[in-house]
Parts: sequence; structure tokens; C-alpha cells
Amino acid sequence: MSYERDVQSFNDRAASYEAGRLGQLHRDFADRAIRIALAVAPAPARVLDVGSGTGYALRQLAAALPEAIELTGVDAAPDMVRVAREANGDGRVRFAEGTAEQLPLPDGSADLVISTTSFDHWADQRAGLAECARVLAPGGHLVLSDLFSVLLAPTLVGSRRGKARTRRRATRLITGVGLQSPQWTRLAGPIVQTVTAVQP
Repeated sequence: MSYERDVQSFNDRAASYEAGRLGQLHRDFADRAIRIALAVAPAPARVLDVGSGTGYALRQLAAALPEAIELTGVDAAPDMVRVAREANGDGRVRFAEGTAEQLPLPDGSADLVISTTSFDHWADQRAGLAECARVLAPGGHLVLSDLFSVLLAPTLVGSRRGKARTRRRATRLITGVGLQSPQWTRLAGPIVQTVTAVQP
């Protein structure tokens, strides 16, 4: 699937993304990723969610972080951004249309960057991770959750050629952009996993 069609598929699902069993599954993944994020970064003042979708994760983080100053969500699908804005009731939270490869934030402006089941859809994963590293302040944390398993290796010669779908590939990209101390946690089953890393 081309990147444009991928984005369009999320546009088409925006209104019902949080509904039904699949929506519950996405919320469960986000809740687990948030617990990991708050364990490594318990009091971030500025939070960025890359691939924020309908804003569920940022809404939960805003509720858990009453002292946070700013929480920003970035998503490539305009309808996801629209739905997220409509559901937002917190003045500290804002949503913007954009991509991981060109984050609309200044250097060193985030204490926590989180991304849940979005990484596999980034057009250029290395460039996206470089942008995450750019916007992280010294001591800031990246929390990245997605599909990572050697069981996915066959897909790397097919539809997901070149993607970092294994721990080894993802770790190489993360450390390659200067982030340090990658630590892995199984999020759900053998495939959905979370890696955390820190900006030195």
C-alpha cells in the first residue's frame, strides 16, 4: 500500500476509530504504552504524541499529568486531527497535521515523545526517529510501541520491505540517531512491543 493510500485509510476510519473491538484494542495498547511512559518519565512538562490519531493517548496523558504545560499531537491524516480536536476539552492539548519526518516543533521542546502503533506507517522511519531525537530535550524520553518481532521477518521482503519490524532493526535506527539506552518491554502477545530510549 502506498503512503498516500495508508493515510487515506486512516482518514476513512477516523470517525469510528475508537469504536468497537478494534477501537478497544487500540485503547488497550495506548493505556499500556502510557503506563510505560509514565514509569520512565513520571512528570514531563511537554509531551508529543507522534501519530496521535483521535487523541486518545494525549487525553489520558493530560488527565494523568495535571502539572504538564503542553501536550501536542501530530498526525498525517486530516480527519484524525479533526476528530481529536473535537474530542479535546483541555486547553493544554493541541493537535496539528503533520508527519514524523517533519515535526512542527522546535529543537529540544519535548520531555516525552510517545508513539503507539504509528511507527510502522511512517514513510521514512529513520528520518522520523531523527526528528523525535531533535525535538527531545536533554534527558527526554522516547516511548515507541508497535509491531516488532522476528515472526514478522517474512514481511520485510514483501509489503513492508525496509521497515524496522524487529527489535534489532529498530534498535539500530534508534541508536543511529543518537538516542541511548534502548530498553524493550513486551506490550501485548509476542509481537506488540515497546522500546524506550533517552536523549543524552
